[in-house]
Amino acid sequence: MSITLTRLSTRDAAFPAQFARLTTFEAGNPRQVRQVVEQIVDAVRRRGDAALLEYTNRFDRRSATAGAALEITDFADYPARVAPALASALAEAATRIRAFHERQRQESWTYTEPDGTELGLRVTALDRVGVYVPGGKAAYPSSVLMNVIPAKVAGVREVIMVVPAPDDALQPIVLAAAAIAGVDRLFSVGGAQAIAALAYGTATIPAVDKIVGPGNSYVAAAKALVFGKVGVDMIAGPSEILIVCDGVTDPDWIAMDLMSQAEHDEDAQAVLISPDADFLNSVQTSIERLLPSLERHAIIAESLTRRGASIHVRDLVEACALVNQIAPEHLELSVADPHALLPLIRHAGAIFLGRHTAEAVGDYCAGANHVLPTAGTARFSSPLGVYDFQKRSSIIGCSALGARKLAILASALARSEGLTAHARSAEYRNS
Repeated sequence: MSITLTRLSTRDAAFPAQFARLTTFEAGNPRQVRQVVEQIVDAVRRRGDAALLEYTNRFDRRSATAGAALEITDFADYPARVAPALASALAEAATRIRAFHERQRQESWTYTEPDGTELGLRVTALDRVGVYVPGGKAAYPSSVLMNVIPAKVAGVREVIMVVPAPDDALQPIVLAAAAIAGVDRLFSVGGAQAIAALAYGTATIPAVDKIVGPGNSYVAAAKALVFGKVGVDMIAGPSEILIVCDGVTDPDWIAMDLMSQAEHDEDAQAVLISPDADFLNSVQTSIERLLPSLERHAIIAESLTRRGASIHVRDLVEACALVNQIAPEHLELSVADPHALLPLIRHAGAIFLGRHTAEAVGDYCAGANHVLPTAGTARFSSPLGVYDFQKRSSIIGCSALGARKLAILASALARSEGLTAHARSAEYRNS
């Protein structure tokens, strides 16, 4: 199968313009998607279960007549209904993910100043979280584990999971993952209508404080629309992988790593950077040889043709500079000494160190979260974690002496802003 990755070189005068085009993604017809989503969200907000059932039956070809029919109550039984080896793999992955996220939990703290004034931070978990899991023909148990476990580690009291069930079909492995991860309630509903139900609540689905989890463009648009009423994790774009290689790693390994992300969908992006032009050619050859053996070869071929690229750079330092411009979701440093490059990397969602670390292990079982910033947002955001399910309240407690000292400062600053009620409120404590 003939697939030619776009080849760029930093030595070419046209490289800046070519690189800008490569790293710019425009989703198809977002205005039309938003218009449809606005109607769905407004209908569910106003009409609750009636609209939820209407859209679920229409889009997922179902015939549910009551909200109660959408709740799955026996999912706790499903770890015993899947193949033992698969149930064991889920359980072991969950253990690793939980162990990683236990280290992220933040604790409350306070300190007392010499005058007796107390200052600190009180950390508490969100009350209720909604987790959206894509469904249908594909199954994403890893998405269940990665979104639910950090919430449970944070101490969230109730996790509500939603997953679409087209033609009333649910994937047993997803239900098993829900049980293993600790989901509290599970509903077979998806799309923008599920996001609206989680945000505003219906007679069947309780309103949550935050919504997390991946979805299609309609789900992403719905999350953007309800943000403010509830929190959301992120508005994710297509999956990305960027590999920096010194030219020594087996080209078959690198080819398969690139294709592992390209198989997500046609909009996914896979980019390879190396100072070794011959190695870039070898990876191209490996892709052409290995691609026909993959089940999703058509999707991979379109993704690599449309958005894939190999970039020839002068050296690995220049490669790292490009990494920071791209701020990729997944970054593989497939080099002899990845730790030497690590200080040069400022922006990346997840960094995979060395030749033996395939990005795929991060997706499933290494332990770190696979919900990562995309589309350059790693410049200012981070992987999903326990901290996304905790909130912080400032603690301020003045002693009598502290109140008198702070009143002088507060009064001066408040009066400089013309806020005399603020000033007098502080001054009363200094009388």
